[in-house]
Amino acid sequence: MQIAILDDYHGVAERYADWSTLGPQARVQVFRDPLPAGAARVEALRDFDVIVAMRERMAFPAELIDALPNLRLLVTTGMRNNAIDTEACTRRGIVLCGAPGSEDGHNATAELAWALILALFKRIPIEHDNMRRGLWQTGMPLLLSGRRLGVVGLGKLGSAVARVGNAFGMDVVAWSPNLTAEHAAEVGARRVDKRELFATSDVVSLHLVLSARSRHTVDAEMLAAMKPTAFLVNTSRSGLVDHEALLDALRKGRLAGAGLDVFEAEPLSPTDPVRALDNVVLTPHLGYVSQPNFEAFYRNAVEAIAAWAAGKPIRVLNPA
Repeated sequence: MQIAILDDYHGVAERYADWSTLGPQARVQVFRDPLPAGAARVEALRDFDVIVAMRERMAFPAELIDALPNLRLLVTTGMRNNAIDTEACTRRGIVLCGAPGSEDGHNATAELAWALILALFKRIPIEHDNMRRGLWQTGMPLLLSGRRLGVVGLGKLGSAVARVGNAFGMDVVAWSPNLTAEHAAEVGARRVDKRELFATSDVVSLHLVLSARSRHTVDAEMLAAMKPTAFLVNTSRSGLVDHEALLDALRKGRLAGAGLDVFEAEPLSPTDPVRALDNVVLTPHLGYVSQPNFEAFYRNAVEAIAAWAAGKPIRVLNPA
């Protein structure tokens, strides 16, 4: 049984789970770096029976799935992966299984959202760089207390972010398509309509699941509605935002800044124009990255492989 572990950027997969429990017949190969697209990717993966994918770091469209003759089991960390063509897996008879993270894994994303918010309000990256250059107090930090936090999506992540906003003394408002006033009140937020949230918030933090319905929730119209002093923070999915409209707003100063952890193509190209903007704080999709989460990911991936090898697959995401 040939097993490939993909995109182990931190080199922790073999330490965080005991792959030897799969028996001597299991041969594990770890790929730390992203595989190049096209024929080179197919060549690297064509001999594997089992592939473990780290979230959506690498896409599995139908053409790639169809090009891997030996693939019989695809395990994704997490229980949802929009980068995998589920129908193609089913058509090929490939079992697709999930490997959930830790129960409190969402805390890592909420914490990162607040790291980005604080970095923007307190000008931390700018002041850090200026301190390195020998300068001192080059701008005025902003208070969070009394400002309005707009939370788009009030599930586990959004609720955690909202609670911290209350702790900072912020006015917390929220919106999502199915949000009720009662649920918003439970986490100390007030439900408003979408346009009001974008037009009146001092910082908007995104926490929706990406779908056809939610794609480009933040479009040119919503960006134009935002105050020029406001910030946008996205630790969810890049597709929630019209990227070109956001770049335009940031370049023209129609938005004070943005904190971004997610991007259309990852890893982000070294020449991507967003890297050149001086009013953004960028992190390399760290939202779900934590030791407890990754330990659970890899332990559950081993469990899923063992169950499949025994003829009793678990957490199947493409039931026949």
